[in-house]
Amino acid sequence: MQNLFVIWCALAASLAVIAVAGVKLSRYGDIIAEKSGLSRGWVGLVLLATVTSLPELATGLSAVTIAMTPDIAVGDILGSCVFNLLIIVLLDFLYRKESIYTRARQGNVLSASYGIALIGFAGFNLLLDRSGVLPSLGHVGFYTPVILLLYLLAMRSLYRYEQAQVSEYVEDRVEQYPDVSLKQAVQGYLVAAVAVVAVGIWLPFIAKDLATAMAWEQSFVGTLLVAAITSAPEVAVTVAALRMGAVDLAIGNLFGSNLFNIAILAIDDLVYLPGPLFADVSTVHAASAFSAMMMSGLAVVGLVLRPASRIFRTVSWISLLLLIIYLINALFLYLYGR
Repeated sequence: MQNLFVIWCALAASLAVIAVAGVKLSRYGDIIAEKSGLSRGWVGLVLLATVTSLPELATGLSAVTIAMTPDIAVGDILGSCVFNLLIIVLLDFLYRKESIYTRARQGNVLSASYGIALIGFAGFNLLLDRSGVLPSLGHVGFYTPVILLLYLLAMRSLYRYEQAQVSEYVEDRVEQYPDVSLKQAVQGYLVAAVAVVAVGIWLPFIAKDLATAMAWEQSFVGTLLVAAITSAPEVAVTVAALRMGAVDLAIGNLFGSNLFNIAILAIDDLVYLPGPLFADVSTVHAASAFSAMMMSGLAVVGLVLRPASRIFRTVSWISLLLLIIYLINALFLYLYGR
C-alpha cells in the first residue's frame, strides 16, 4: 500500500510541475510573440499548441524507447486528443457571459476539420496495421510519412488562412510586458520547456508502475491518467486565456494541440525500432480516435450553429454531448482495454 501511495504522490507531483510549467510557457510564449512581432493568433495555433504538447512528445518518446510501452504512448496521444476536446466543456462552463460557441471565431472550424482528418487517418491505419494488411518501410509504418505530410500541409494552409484573415484573427494590443526583454523571455521559455520534458520522460514509468499496482491495463492508464496529466498545460493555458477574454486563443490552442499530437504519433513510430508502432498496440485505441473525431465534429457544429441556450444555465447541449462521448469512451477503455 505504501508503494501505491508513493506512485500516486509521484503522479500528483508530475501534475503540479506540468501545470506550473505550462502557465510559464504560455506567458513567455506571449512575450516572445510581442517582442518579436509575431502574430499572436499564429502563436496560439502553432507555437503555443506545440509547447503545451511537449509532455505528450516527451512521454511518447520515453514510452517507445526506454520504457518500451507502446500502448501508453499511443493511448496518451489519442487520449489527449479526447481530453483536449473535453476542455471545451470546461471553458463553456466557466465562460458565464454567454455560450463559448457564440464567442469563438468560426475560423477555428478549419483547424478542427484538419484535426478530424488526421485523427481519423490515424485510427483507420491503426485498425489496418493490426490486421497485417499494411506495408511497412523498414520498422516504420507506411502511414507515418503520410501523417507528417498531412500535418505540414495543414500548417501551411492554416498559416495562409491566418495571413488572409489577419484583420479579424489578430487584435492589436498595447505592449503588455515592458519590463521583460526578448532574451529573458526566451530563457524563461527554455527553462519551463526543460521542466516539462523532464517530467514527461518520467511519466510513462509512473504509469507503468500504477498499471501493475492497480491491475489496470496499460491502454486504460495511458489513455485516461497519463493523457489527463500531460494535458495539464492545455488546461492551464486555455483557462488563463479565457480569463483574459481571449476565447479564440484558448480554443485555437486545443485544436492546434490535437494536430501536433497526431504528428507526435509519427515521430514515435520513427523511433520505435521493434517495428511499426500501430502493429504492437491494442485496437481499443481506435475507440479513442473515433471518439475524438465525433467530439471534433460536434465542436464544428457548435462553432457554425452558435447555440446560445444553456442546459440548466450550465453548458450548451453541444458541450453536454462532448461530455457524454468522453465518459462513454472512458468506460469502454476501462471495460475492454487489453
